[in-house]
Amino acid sequence: MEEITYKGDSVFENIPSLKDKALRINLNKDIYGTFAEIGAGQETVRQFFRAGGASGTIAKTMSAYDKDFSDAIYGIEDDRRYVTEARLRKMLNHEVGLIEKRIKRENHPTKLFFSYANTVATIDFAKKYKGHGWVGIKYQVAPDQEYNDIVLHIRFKENDARLQQETLGKLGTNLIYGAFYKYNQPKKLLRYLYDHLDKDQLEIDTINFSGPVFKDIDNRLMSLQLVKNGMTDAVMFAPDGNNVLPARVLYKKNILALRGSFRPVTKVNMDMYEKSYEMFIKENKVEKEKTQVIFEITLSNLRAEGEIDEQDFMDRAKLLCSLGQTVLISNFQEYYKLVEYFSQYTKSRMGLTLGVNNLVDIFDEKYYRHLSGGILEAFGKLFYKDLRVYLYPMQNEDGSITNSENLKVHPRMKELYKFFKYNGKVVDINDFDSSNLSVFSRAVLKMIMNGEEGWEEMLPEGVAKLIKEKSLFGCETEEVVHK
Repeated sequence: MEEITYKGDSVFENIPSLKDKALRINLNKDIYGTFAEIGAGQETVRQFFRAGGASGTIAKTMSAYDKDFSDAIYGIEDDRRYVTEARLRKMLNHEVGLIEKRIKRENHPTKLFFSYANTVATIDFAKKYKGHGWVGIKYQVAPDQEYNDIVLHIRFKENDARLQQETLGKLGTNLIYGAFYKYNQPKKLLRYLYDHLDKDQLEIDTINFSGPVFKDIDNRLMSLQLVKNGMTDAVMFAPDGNNVLPARVLYKKNILALRGSFRPVTKVNMDMYEKSYEMFIKENKVEKEKTQVIFEITLSNLRAEGEIDEQDFMDRAKLLCSLGQTVLISNFQEYYKLVEYFSQYTKSRMGLTLGVNNLVDIFDEKYYRHLSGGILEAFGKLFYKDLRVYLYPMQNEDGSITNSENLKVHPRMKELYKFFKYNGKVVDINDFDSSNLSVFSRAVLKMIMNGEEGWEEMLPEGVAKLIKEKSLFGCETEEVVHK
């Protein structure tokens, strides 16, 4: 059977057909497991039945479609929902447990057990909600080894339930094949999930790998690949480093977002966050316990130096996570796209924490030439929402301060800026720490890379220590140099 050779996004050899993939799994005498598919029919297992030779591979296939029956098998979720990650993991664990219980290892010493599962809601009758779902596999690559997990969340883009079901079947087949034959190349495994699929059919916005064969895989790096490959526009990871579903984190929340390079995160970044957060939670309609802070890095920022440096990305991610922050990696160069994205999940008040230069850029018409309505269309999308900008001041070379009262935008934009400013959409952060105004990430980074002294004082507590311990951003401690 032909294998796939990729160079960038180009394919130079034929992609194996879905039948070939399923047949290769079926003809492997050691692979043996179950399929549990809820909500969109038996679309994945159908590929394996059609390919032939499935009797030695498929132990069981089931669809606990009725909710009461599903609850009787897998238990009742605390939130009473069925299309959730928790439900999927219960399904995987339950089914693997049954295989282990019913199949004696001594009689099958070479068997590699697996369970594939999905819990999915396809498009509704009114076509108001496109549908989404959780898909995963729990499996072994050696009979005496612990299980590995690959769990992902998908969003359907097609407008027909039957087409969505077929798409799910293709994705499931690609996942099972990749899990067994591409697990040692996880970046390629990700790309192969779209074999025989188009990105207009399906979005993958969350994925997590775990288990012995993925012990060296950082899920934050895998989430970066999703955006980099165009599989989704934004991914999110929590302080523990695992990818999380943005919809779950942002649903009906007040959102305060800070965009930056965070290369590295500095005292000025944290002062911007802390002071704007204090202002935000005092706003009307903002509840502290329902507020989510997001540190956002755009793909264009990651590409600022040319190609994306994955080690550089990981250095930034580790520092932000160490400070307990939730991080969003997005493909949204313009702020209005970021706000539109958040608006999918919440109607509550939002806040953007910006520096002066960022706000000036927002009022630059060149960023909106691709819109038929130009800057007015963008501003309608940006400020029409329940949004407020918290502006952090800038210190000029002569020591003077620029804030919302004296910043300069293009003459054509003056009246537009005044309109938003005097309607309370832009407010100044006045309680700032003036000692931080001379701190710039790029200057700190240069000092670190050049081995200069004094950069530690410009960073939040504990960050300098972590940079030295982990040798982040090319930092070389004396101990490393002497080695």
